[in-house]
Amino acid sequence: QQIFLRYQQLIKDNLKEISKLITYEQGKTLADAEGDVFRGLQVVEHACSVTSLILGETMPSITKDMDTYTYRLPLGVCAGIAPFNFPAMIPLWMFPMAMVCGNTFLMKPSERVPGALMFLAKLFQDAGAPDGTLNIIHGQHEAVNFICDHPDIRAISFVGSNQAGEYIYERGSRHGKRVQANMGAKNHGVVMPDANKENTLNQLVGAAFGAAGQRCMALSTAILVGEAQKWLPELVDRAKNLRVNAGDQPGADLGPLISPQAKERVCSLIEKGVKEGASLLLDGRNVKVKGYEKGNFVGPTILAKVK
Repeated sequence: QQIFLRYQQLIKDNLKEISKLITYEQGKTLADAEGDVFRGLQVVEHACSVTSLILGETMPSITKDMDTYTYRLPLGVCAGIAPFNFPAMIPLWMFPMAMVCGNTFLMKPSERVPGALMFLAKLFQDAGAPDGTLNIIHGQHEAVNFICDHPDIRAISFVGSNQAGEYIYERGSRHGKRVQANMGAKNHGVVMPDANKENTLNQLVGAAFGAAGQRCMALSTAILVGEAQKWLPELVDRAKNLRVNAGDQPGADLGPLISPQAKERVCSLIEKGVKEGASLLLDGRNVKVKGYEKGNFVGPTILAKVK
């Protein structure tokens, strides 16, 4: 507990530095990166107070000559596999809670964004964590298979795509491990005609285009009901006004996608939607960012009349 009390303070003291690392590697805006760290910090703060919640229970004299005792015991070695879109928050969901419960932890960050976790691990060491209690493994498929197969690893926590999550859940379970797999989402927003127009339009723009849409709670589909359909031109205008730029630049509203392959996939989906009959109200494929002409940028895009 004392280690985690020191750790949460170190994260607060270095929040700006961690956020810069996230923006440098992942591309999200600095404001978004700070939110990434802050949401993880909340879990670390909870770990500071969780000790009283993991006590066992004693029930004396439940019947003649009988008492019952329950104990909560560590599993041993646990592992976490994190995605690229939240380099600080999701690892901080995983190892602090496992470790405050007495387990050691093996963490695998996304190979695309390892910097923030390495910095967080160094801070954890500085807080007094004994060597070997938190371990970092880098890599792709071989590293995942190692985690799924190794007999000393007792539990796995995963956040990421459906395809990867189903694979990890099946392979890890087959080797007798506890596996929790938090996988992809497809989010829809239904806008009723009596909704608050100003608030709704602001929320739609933030939910759809924040973090360049690269998060599981991104709103990819909005269904406008009745009179709300007349709001579409205003939604397009607000999306047009979003500033696309490198995440560390002042005033940036959304940064680049994670890779050239991700940009290519998004552009192909836009083209597919048009070919299938959707109306392209706002096309972000040709956005140009000064100084980053070869960057992985796709601007806000809105397709209407999607069936």
